[in-house]
Amino acid sequence: MAFAHSAWAPRPRVNGLTNRQPVRRVTMVMEKSFSPRRNNPQFESFDALHDRLGIENLWSSETAEPFDLTQTNVSDVLVVGDDSQSTKSVMPWDTTTGALGVSLLGRRMRFLRKRQQILGKSYEECRRITELFSKTFYLGTQLLSPEKRRAVWAVYTWCRRTDDIVDGPRVTQRSAALRNQLADWETRIDEIFDGGGRDGLDMALADAVGNYRYMTCTPFRDMIKGMLMDVDQARFETFDDLYLYCYRVAGTVGLMTLPIMGTVKPGREGLREAMEAALALGIGLQLTNILRDVGEDRLRGRIYLPLEDLHRFNYTEEDLMNCVLDTRYKNLMKFEIARARKYFRKAQKGVHLLAEDSRLPVQASLDMYSQILDVLEENGFDNFNRRAYISKTRKLFTVPMSFLRTRDDPVWKPVLNVAEFVAGSKIHAA
Repeated sequence: MAFAHSAWAPRPRVNGLTNRQPVRRVTMVMEKSFSPRRNNPQFESFDALHDRLGIENLWSSETAEPFDLTQTNVSDVLVVGDDSQSTKSVMPWDTTTGALGVSLLGRRMRFLRKRQQILGKSYEECRRITELFSKTFYLGTQLLSPEKRRAVWAVYTWCRRTDDIVDGPRVTQRSAALRNQLADWETRIDEIFDGGGRDGLDMALADAVGNYRYMTCTPFRDMIKGMLMDVDQARFETFDDLYLYCYRVAGTVGLMTLPIMGTVKPGREGLREAMEAALALGIGLQLTNILRDVGEDRLRGRIYLPLEDLHRFNYTEEDLMNCVLDTRYKNLMKFEIARARKYFRKAQKGVHLLAEDSRLPVQASLDMYSQILDVLEENGFDNFNRRAYISKTRKLFTVPMSFLRTRDDPVWKPVLNVAEFVAGSKIHAA
């Protein structure tokens, strides 16, 4: 099942990758080459580039401190046109081709520039992965500031890769090997939070962790536990069982990104206040995913709907596997949709706890996912043969309403009512 989109402890800002022993990498489908490789056959893989540039040593204890120009010895800086014998012996200059060598300052500055180039490519690949795998989520991130959206892309990419360990196209069977891969993946996230990483995508997440001091490793570890649940079970007896799964694979995303979004009240206190709503949004998103994907999950032998709910409506596993779409199933779907909407309403109450520049993308994501439930109803609750999705036109009409819903001033309420009425007819006609 694809994911939807703790204690808060401050972390020191980090600036590079730690020195690590070579380890076997988990190869997944999204580890595709960047676009420059297609245009330039000489473009190196990130692994090769990391080795050549020594990036694995960038955040080691010896070089972790930011480079301070004020502490540079003047003799380290060689100047064009300097006629001193010491300069000539170290650095012969040619103004047409540049230096034949590089001073200490030059080496450091060139290294930092190379790191920024690789980091830029890493974030771009995170953006591409987010856009490719979740167009609705990606559209929401476009409403964030550039720094926040890059960090969210890095988090999404890590979540996507985590999910693909269990559900990716290259997974042929469930075996003990998956447990080993997930155990290695847990070690890998610890490395990232220690300032390390094994490839460019890890580097992007490590950079995001360094930029947002309240990001914590706990929800990342919990998501991996959710993947283990996917390995171990294909049925959920009760909603309590399903809730734990939804928290681990989706509610955790809210906790991962909350420090990035920021809150009106700064620091840990503001995060704690907004945490319940962030969790509710994650649960609502995952319940919506489950309802949308019943037919697809059935083909893989999985039933995420709680079995106690099936029994409540006298509907059996065999009925579901045979795609029986009758009154019993429709009543079951109505029940599940009402539950998902309850979590969206709870999430709605927390939007105004977020920093002002983060409210619109969260509200837009909430509104767009809520409309998937509307489409499921419009489709006659047939999620066996029809996939509930939101058209681009419908998404575009949603954003202005989402903006109005984030306004605190009651003067906007009449405007919102009129906009919802007008857009409602246009949306259903789209």
